[in-house]
Amino acid sequence: MPQQQTLQQPVSFAGIGLHSGNRVNMTFLPAPANSGLRFRRVDLEGQPEIEARAENVVDTQRSTTLGRGPVRIHTVEHVLAAFQGAGVHNAVVELDAPEPPIGDGSSREFVRLIREAGISQQPDKMEPLKLTAPIELSIGETQMAAFPHDGFKLTCTSADKGGRFTQFFALEVTPESWERDLSNARTFGFLEEIEYLYRNGLIRGASLENAIIVRDDAVLTNEPLRYPEEFVRHKMLDIVGDLSLVGRPLHAHIVAVKPSHQANTELAKAILAQSRKALEAVQTFAPPPVPIAEKPAGKPAAGQAKPASSVTETPVSETFVRDGATLDVEQVMQMLPHRPPFLMVDRVTRIDGNKITALKQVTMGEPYFAGHFPGHPIMPGVLQLEAMAQVAGLLLLRQAENLGKLAYFMSAEEVKWRKPVRPGDTLIIDIELTKIRGKIAKAEGVCQVNGETVSEARVTFMLVDR
Repeated sequence: MPQQQTLQQPVSFAGIGLHSGNRVNMTFLPAPANSGLRFRRVDLEGQPEIEARAENVVDTQRSTTLGRGPVRIHTVEHVLAAFQGAGVHNAVVELDAPEPPIGDGSSREFVRLIREAGISQQPDKMEPLKLTAPIELSIGETQMAAFPHDGFKLTCTSADKGGRFTQFFALEVTPESWERDLSNARTFGFLEEIEYLYRNGLIRGASLENAIIVRDDAVLTNEPLRYPEEFVRHKMLDIVGDLSLVGRPLHAHIVAVKPSHQANTELAKAILAQSRKALEAVQTFAPPPVPIAEKPAGKPAAGQAKPASSVTETPVSETFVRDGATLDVEQVMQMLPHRPPFLMVDRVTRIDGNKITALKQVTMGEPYFAGHFPGHPIMPGVLQLEAMAQVAGLLLLRQAENLGKLAYFMSAEEVKWRKPVRPGDTLIIDIELTKIRGKIAKAEGVCQVNGETVSEARVTFMLVDR
C-alpha cells in the first residue's frame, strides 16, 4: 500500500480564468495526511474551504464546479488532474477568485508547479479504491464503463456531434505516462459553440493562447498540435481530474465514449456508491447513544443549586480520553453508547497516542455462556472482535466532533482465533489505529489472556451520525 504524499513547500502562479476572464492568484500549499485536496477562497470572509469530493459537485456545464453553500470554485478539473497524475493526495489550493487560472488550457503549468514545489511522502498509508464489479453509465450520447483493474487505465473515444475529428487513445496512467502523454493536451472548442457559450457568461477568458478552436475542418491554434490525438487526450485529462473526486487513488479500467464532465462526475458518484454497498448489511455495535444533553447531571452538593443543564463546557472526551489517562467502567459508559450485556470493556488501562489498552473480565455470569456451550463455556470469537472495535472507538471518540456518533462495522481481515477464552479469564485488548480518513478508520487489534495471544484482527469501521 503506497504512502500518502503532499507538497514539500508552497508555490504560486497567476493568470486568468477560462470562463470568468478574471485575473486570479493561486497558491499550492502542503497539507496534513488524511486531509485530502481542498480549495480555499482567500478573497472571501473566513476563507471558506471546499473539499474536492464528488458530493460537492454543483455544476458540470463545460467544466466542473464545486460548491458549498454560496461558495463556488469553477473549472477545477485541470488542477485536480495534475495532483492526481502526480500522486499528490493532500494539498490546499488557495485562490483569490472563483476559478483557477487556465494557463495554456492544459495541466502543463500545474505539473510544473508541483515539480517546483517537490513531493514529500507522509507516514500514513493511502489505500486505493478498488471496484468489486463493473459499472456502466449512459447519459445522452455519452457511454462510460468502469471495470476492476490492478492499476488505472483509460480507453477513450471522442468526437463532436457531427462525428468530426473522431479520435481514440488508450493509456495505462502512471505519474510518468500522465505527465508525458496527457498533461500537455489543451482544451478545445468548435467555433459554432463559442457564441452560445460567450452569451451564457462562459469562456470569457478564452483565446488561442489557452484553447484550440475548430472551424469547419480547420484547426486554429497558435502552435502545432502537441499530440496527434490532442482532443481525445484532453478528454482523458478531464477524466483524470473529475475521477479524482472519489478522494482516493482509483484502481479501475475506464472506457469512455464521448465523455463529459457530467458523465465523469456521475461515474465518480457511482463508484463511491459501490464502495459503500458493504454498509447496507452491517449492524451497529449497539443501540443509539443517549445524547449528551440528556445524560443525567450529578447530584448537587448540599446548599448548591441544581445546574440548569448537564452539558459541561469541556467535552467529556477531552476530559477522559487523554494520553496517560485510565478509565473505569462508568467513564467508559460516558464515552460509548454500549450497555450490558453488550459492553465489552470494563476498564481502560493505557492511552498513548493512537494506541490504547483495555480489559474485560470474563465471568460465568455472561449470558452467552448459557448456550456457548453448555458444560464447556467459551467466549464467542465474534465478541472478541466486538471488544476490539469498542476499544478502538474510544480513541476515535476522543475527538469532540465524534462524540455521540455510531460505529458501523465494515470488515474484518486476517482474523485469527488462537486459544479459547473461558470464565475467569481477564481479556487484555491492545488496539492501534493505523488509518483515519474522514469517517473511516482502520485498526489492528490483539487480545491476550495471561500474556498469550488468543485472537487478533484488522478491523474497519465507519462513524456516522445517529
